[in-house]
Amino acid sequence: MNIGKEGEAGMDLVERYLKAVAAQLPKESREDIVAELRDEIMGRIEALEDRLGRAPSDDEVEAVLREVGHPLTVAARYRSGPQALIGPELYPWWMFAVKVALAVMVCVTLLGLGARVLAGDVYLGQAIGQGFASLFSGAISVIGVVTVAGFILERQEKKPDFIAKWRVKDLGLFELGGDIDAEKWGERLARGGSTTQQGAAPEKSGAAVKKSAEMSPAAKAVASAIGWGVLLMWWTGLLPIASIRPEELAGVVDGVDYGRILSQIVAAAYWPVTLFAAAKLVFDLMRAASGGNVRLTGLGDVVFGAAAAWGLAWLWFWSPLTPVVWVGTVTEFAVRVQALFQRTSDHVGGLETILMMIVVWAFAAEIWRIIRGAARLTVGR
Repeated sequence: MNIGKEGEAGMDLVERYLKAVAAQLPKESREDIVAELRDEIMGRIEALEDRLGRAPSDDEVEAVLREVGHPLTVAARYRSGPQALIGPELYPWWMFAVKVALAVMVCVTLLGLGARVLAGDVYLGQAIGQGFASLFSGAISVIGVVTVAGFILERQEKKPDFIAKWRVKDLGLFELGGDIDAEKWGERLARGGSTTQQGAAPEKSGAAVKKSAEMSPAAKAVASAIGWGVLLMWWTGLLPIASIRPEELAGVVDGVDYGRILSQIVAAAYWPVTLFAAAKLVFDLMRAASGGNVRLTGLGDVVFGAAAAWGLAWLWFWSPLTPVVWVGTVTEFAVRVQALFQRTSDHVGGLETILMMIVVWAFAAEIWRIIRGAARLTVGR
């Protein structure tokens, strides 16, 4: 191969190209890969010179190098490990996690803004504008967090059991995620709420629907972890929905300053709730990694049910909300509930009674969760 001045310039381009590739390669294999690549490039340039009958110009050498590929792309071919931020195996889980996280965030936003509208803190138009702004900024944060989690999982040598050892029951998780679709909901509204297309088989009902839609324990743990993660971010202020922070919900209803009460509750319960949500998130991830172990789930139901029941007992007996919801006897409880539905003019405020019922119902639900968890822990199923 005769190398003139043009050939020397072309070789300079090749060497600069190889240096750019080498900078992206691991040191232990850099020399071997660069030597192999140099042989490939020189072979292409020699073939081009034979066709032209002369040394190729700089532009022609650059065209050959572009055919080989950009240095970043070429170096990536020789690197081990994932070649994508989130690969095709993990992508369906990433997409579902984004959908569930956004759904939880929408619920938090709507509940908060609804409370502010009812309390007279903002007008409906203001609430809608604040809601859109909060959802946009919050969605960016949520998608970023889920993407970071997916990036880390993608680079683990061993994928979690809920991904690597899935079962048919896990597919119900993706059916649930598929329902979070604007087009499907539009079609449902157009058919008057029915999801059955014309000419299609009728939908299942009752127990058949419940059984077919049931998620596996691992899938439930994943969904729970996503939900608690979003709630934890919102509670600690990491999710930028500043316009509906709980302590900012103000208003006086039936002579009771619920804004002041809520601010005092948030101040007192901030760290307990933060620790509870963080522990629940970590526990759900452990549960998912174990494939939804029944006894581990039962233990969690007992522990977290007891913690939640204690929190509700605090709300009933010792919190700033106590003067609003507390009653001394079952008879007094029944009288307040009856007065609420009869709408008499001499009973306490309706909101107070509704809050009283919510606290009692939630406490009963946690007691039932403890009993069910203890049974699972005992029998293992």
